Amino acid sequence: MGVRFPLATATWGQEEQDAMQRVISSGMFTMGANVQHFEHDFAHYVGSKYCVMVNSGSSAILLMVAALFYTKNSRLKLQRGDEVIVPAVSWSTTYYPLYQYGLKIKFVDIDLYTLNYDLDQLADAVSDRTRAIMAVNLLGNPNDFHRIQSILNGRDIVLLEDNCESMGAKFEGKHAGTFGVMGGFSSFFSHHISTMEGGLIVTDDEELYHILLSLRAHGWTRNLPKHNHVCGTKSDDPFEESFRFVLPGYNVRPLELEGALGVEQVKRLPHLIAERRKNGRLLQEVLAQHPDLLIQKEIGESSWFGFSLVVKPGSAFTRKDLLDKLDALGFECRPIVTGNFAKNEVVKFFDYQIHGVLKNAEHVDKNGLFIGNHHFPLPEAFDALGELSL
Repeated sequence: MGVRFPLATATWGQEEQDAMQRVISSGMFTMGANVQHFEHDFAHYVGSKYCVMVNSGSSAILLMVAALFYTKNSRLKLQRGDEVIVPAVSWSTTYYPLYQYGLKIKFVDIDLYTLNYDLDQLADAVSDRTRAIMAVNLLGNPNDFHRIQSILNGRDIVLLEDNCESMGAKFEGKHAGTFGVMGGFSSFFSHHISTMEGGLIVTDDEELYHILLSLRAHGWTRNLPKHNHVCGTKSDDPFEESFRFVLPGYNVRPLELEGALGVEQVKRLPHLIAERRKNGRLLQEVLAQHPDLLIQKEIGESSWFGFSLVVKPGSAFTRKDLLDKLDALGFECRPIVTGNFAKNEVVKFFDYQIHGVLKNAEHVDKNGLFIGNHHFPLPEAFDALGELSL
């Protein structure tokens, strides 16, 4: 059967079309006023002081890690060989920047129900070498940050957030992505809002903000304010500052088209999240008591990126059975992110260890999948899921 229920659909309307046309008519395509406008509006939406837009969520995580190597704040500064704890289920570019900056990666198991950290395992994994924890909010579901903060209490450990799948989620009224010293978001097509490609970093730390501005564009000073935490005070001569390089940066700048799309998309964001949450409540009503399937246990206020379906331990059925039935009903399916990432061949390049046993990550890897959620009602999809009998 063809796809009746795709993983992702467009969130654009006429406003986005008009915004792109305005950029095209202007002839100004490289990063400029529209990107700044989007950054301002997104920071306001999540309640952060600063926001930096980049070309992808993956680049957002890369710059977050990089920034901690160039900060002058000894409490935040990382160096090669430092230990960083990560959940065993996440996207590849949660891990790659850690490898690329010579950090030691420690994989920790997930909770089978929330799909975020197994918090007991996380607490047990923290060692004297641990300098950072990467909290990944999976499929729209925020972590229990009250518990994570209790684990961090009194320890010299930096909290970072990979919030690429959980834009709009909240824990105790505070936006996911704003609990750590920096949080990364994605605005790729399949995510809560779409600038087609795009990512964002938010922080309340002015020095980190200035470092991110420089790292985003070649490590130069051009985009820094006159008085800044990276190079001190800039010259008033724009020619002198045009090609002055102070950090080993990248070119991960977004386009004005993406910024203009973001300005319009963030206006829609409260409605988009509200509709996804309505669908999340319906999923819970339909499948919470299913004899063979687990759905994600909501922590705080999930923004329901997608709907995970995991065959329960001990069930006689397999993921292949589930896939066949969902395919027949017209659902497009994917693995739950990467499953157990530590199984991938690429980890042979990492300096890493596995804390304990990744039992739940392995179970999700072999027995889990997810289907799409959207910003509009899905009555036919829930009718089909309600009849899903293994």
